[in-house]
Amino acid sequence: MCSLPGRARASRIGEQSVPGRILIYGGTGYTGRLIAEHARNLQRTPVIAGRTAHRVQAVAAELSLSGRVITLDEHQAIDDALGDIDVLINAASPFARTAPPLIEACLRTRTHYLDITGELPIFQSAARYDDAARERGIMIMPGVGLGIVASDCLALHVAGRIPNAKYLRMAVLRPESFSRGSIRSALGLSNSQVTIRRNGRLISVPVGRLQRVFDYGEGGRESVAVNWADVFTAYYSTGIRNIEAYFEANLASRALYELGAGVADALRLPAVERWLDAVVRALPDGPSAQRRQMESCVIVAEVEDSWRQRSCARLRTPDGYSFTAEAATEIATRAAGGDFRPGFQTPARVYGADLVLEFKGTWREEVADSLSAWGIR
Repeated sequence: MCSLPGRARASRIGEQSVPGRILIYGGTGYTGRLIAEHARNLQRTPVIAGRTAHRVQAVAAELSLSGRVITLDEHQAIDDALGDIDVLINAASPFARTAPPLIEACLRTRTHYLDITGELPIFQSAARYDDAARERGIMIMPGVGLGIVASDCLALHVAGRIPNAKYLRMAVLRPESFSRGSIRSALGLSNSQVTIRRNGRLISVPVGRLQRVFDYGEGGRESVAVNWADVFTAYYSTGIRNIEAYFEANLASRALYELGAGVADALRLPAVERWLDAVVRALPDGPSAQRRQMESCVIVAEVEDSWRQRSCARLRTPDGYSFTAEAATEIATRAAGGDFRPGFQTPARVYGADLVLEFKGTWREEVADSLSAWGIR
């Protein structure tokens, strides 16, 4: 396994060595902190980790947890920090920067790697470590938050109802609230092309080319194809060779999306990225607890075979952040307890389609007739 260059520091804040722990890197961020709180409430005693000492100290003290300060540019220091850790949850974006060094450290220390990304390139990169992870006896599972756990379980569910399904289409109702990390990740995904799967291969189509109507529970709504990791993960979980992922978008949202696609290259210029980082840092950290209680997430999945037989189901969950905290904690706890499969894995492939139904406030229903059949563009 190749090594990444650089140096790092790691220190531990107010803890005794206890084997078998779950470490949350990015535990001082909005979603990472929610994961830590949920795990603590279940008596899991996770370790908070991050790169900024005073933030790690503050959050660790507030939650009565131990903390470790880790920067990601020296192998030995990261390895020392993971020495007594069974499972690492990476909740620190941008994942393009944090995932590679953490995955390599997990391989060296035989620590299971989980993260909460929904960014397609991260899954493509993580899958390349499959052989190494199998050799080291660890599981690499990106996407243990709402973005993949819920959709992956729903995809496997509908695929099971049409044994020889040829097409899978996933769609997500547009949420009302975003954290700073979610906004930054979304900006990083801006692109003039959308990735879909055709005949088992990932290909690109222009932004706005694919639009369909999906019923999220209140009648049909226009949705547009987006870059989402389901085109990668659902292929592993279901074996279906034609996959598309959609996002509910009204006329204004579609116009904004296409505008963003037009300036995607400019968003990757170093000066523009620095400006965007400064803008995002000035935004509120994320929705309040009261706001989260008022929100929910809806995902639709439909499959179709060569004979036009179709199965469609809808999944409703609590807000994405609360769901992510519960899902990430549950999968980490299972992996730490020995319930895992070595190599690169997806949630439904390891834990089954009904995993999602174990989470509070989540329910699934079959949809008798899919409106999206009428919405081909």
